[in-house]
Amino acid sequence: MRLNIQELANRDQWEKAGIRLPEFDIKAMIAKTKKNPQWVHFGPGNIFRAFPAAKQQTLLEEGEADTGIIVAETHDYEVIDKLFLPHDNLTLSVTLKVDGSTDTAIIASVAEALKADSGDKDFDRLEEIFRSPSLQMVSFTITEKGYNLTAASGALVYGVEEDFRSGPAAPVSSMGKVAALLYQRYLAGQLPVTLVSMDNCSHNGDRLRDAVLAFARSWRENGHTEAGFEAYIENPAKVGFPWSMIDKIVPRPDDSVSAILADKGVQGMEGQVTAKGTYSAPFVNSEELEYLAIQDVFPNGRPPLEKTGVIFTDRETVDRVEKMKVCICLNPLHTCLAIFGCLLGYTRISDEMKNPCLKKLVEIVGYREGLPVVVDPGIVSPREFIDNVITVRLPNPFMPDTPQRIATDTSQKIPVRFGETIKAYMASETLNVDDLKLIPLVLAAWLRYLMGIDDEGKPFEISPDPLLPSLKAALSGVKLGDKGPFRSVLQPILSNKGIFAVDLYEAGLGERVERCFEELVHGPGAVAETLKRYVWGDSAEH
Repeated sequence: MRLNIQELANRDQWEKAGIRLPEFDIKAMIAKTKKNPQWVHFGPGNIFRAFPAAKQQTLLEEGEADTGIIVAETHDYEVIDKLFLPHDNLTLSVTLKVDGSTDTAIIASVAEALKADSGDKDFDRLEEIFRSPSLQMVSFTITEKGYNLTAASGALVYGVEEDFRSGPAAPVSSMGKVAALLYQRYLAGQLPVTLVSMDNCSHNGDRLRDAVLAFARSWRENGHTEAGFEAYIENPAKVGFPWSMIDKIVPRPDDSVSAILADKGVQGMEGQVTAKGTYSAPFVNSEELEYLAIQDVFPNGRPPLEKTGVIFTDRETVDRVEKMKVCICLNPLHTCLAIFGCLLGYTRISDEMKNPCLKKLVEIVGYREGLPVVVDPGIVSPREFIDNVITVRLPNPFMPDTPQRIATDTSQKIPVRFGETIKAYMASETLNVDDLKLIPLVLAAWLRYLMGIDDEGKPFEISPDPLLPSLKAALSGVKLGDKGPFRSVLQPILSNKGIFAVDLYEAGLGERVERCFEELVHGPGAVAETLKRYVWGDSAEH
């Protein structure tokens, strides 16, 4: 069996292999989508294929929708050429359950896959789609860094300055392309639409809106666009930028899952890494549990995703549930395990949870240091959420998630995953920043991780991060076994609000992080010993 539409005609072989097939007319769906597009998605990676695409498939199968999703890739065009087009835009979704069983289904809700390259004919098609009155929703899973127009240094990232200067005719940057497509929609009659960021970053809708507005303002000032374009973007009756919270663990495609599919008789399921470092495969593997809450701001209507379990609510509720998950109950715990897992030689998150020290670390960061600043969102209990994360989700031995994957782009995650908690302590009249013991240790461990030397003194590959070159250079003079003090090396980093969301010295934590770092670089074995001492020992003395 091979994953393409022609092969789906042989239903018996798929069903005998225990693989569920789409229960709708795929060709009819594609034709209707091309004629009346309703949903475009940027960033068609693993989480999109395992979650939003599966939700739309449910609507198609239940007769609640007759159009699919058009996906677009702004950064890594190999994803379209090597992942979508050879498989007729189909995906094999493998859900890995805690009991060890799997649920495998073919997801066929993607109608078109396009390269958002302004020099390619696909971009002409995207412009046509954005001029269509039927378009309701444009969603995004492009990671936190996808919305950044400037680097930590303050300099504009690649393509943005050029796009500001040259206008919407041939944009290079991802956000420039989105803004240029919106300008087409404005010119078509100021047609309404909603742009939904589904990325794990605080107030993601505002980040998307601010990025698009920056282009609109620059282009107006430089005489590239009509003056009304900026007002169009700022008018919520025309363009919605809702906040959202998405939660589903979708690791990189794992070889063990590829082997399972091969045993079922499915060929061509091998994973690959593109030239730009994207890990992909014709299948996705994910956990069963999932949450998606979206602020209900859709001036041109939307798919009835509430019928698939998606929660549509007000902005305040989304804010609370997003902060609960991203700042406290899941993402910070993931980062704790990612940093220490890489240093201690782990390759599975589930294996880390068998280590009593690491399990205790996430319990303290979650329950003791994080939970006091959570505001109950009312739709999910924070304590029950953490309970589920620590007892069910992270220990799931059938989830092939790695600390190396989660360690990617940590500099972009720290402001939200730890900075927001520190800020909440600083602003509180009842909480004391001095009570934070393990979060400073994790921040110090991240700096120790950036040395690229594990706890045995062996080099390892640091996961990609946009700040990696500058951070490695800043720490290059520190060697394992050095005694410190390290104030001159660490002070410029720890005082950087762009990394930590606060100046850690102003927060009263800079010196504590320095001391933790000194202990962690003491020599081979220092990471495990320091972790043990902080987790189980009398941490008050630290």
